[in-house]
Amino acid sequence: MFRSGAGRGRDFPRGGGRVRGQRRPPDGEAVLVAGDARVPLEIAASPRARARGLLGRRGIVGAMLLEPACSVHTFRMRFPIDVAYLDRDFTVLAVRTMPPGRLGLPRFRARRVLEAEAGVMAGWGLAPGARVRVERAGR
Repeated sequence: MFRSGAGRGRDFPRGGGRVRGQRRPPDGEAVLVAGDARVPLEIAASPRARARGLLGRRGIVGAMLLEPACSVHTFRMRFPIDVAYLDRDFTVLAVRTMPPGRLGLPRFRARRVLEAEAGVMAGWGLAPGARVRVERAGR
């Protein structure tokens, strides 16, 4: 039986399930490869960068990858966004367009969420079943 982890007898490790010594992927910039499209990508892997996301911005050039994440919201956002839910192999599970002020439902099997301005993901060929690749700087 699993417990909440709030008291004694924890059945899972602290820190969101991360094992001691396991490194968090770094925040930074990369390139998203989706079919023939190569898109500038911001990676938000730290809790602070994921919480900030696209909040308060007027737009984004390219896309933002939130990892780990299985859902997003658009509260306090200034523009509608396309959201692609990715599994552990970077396969697109679903693509949705979300206007500001909405809460997206968590997606089963999603490990990452890709965000971009509304309408651009269709031009990149992102649809359920498509695979994307992330090329980090210097590789």
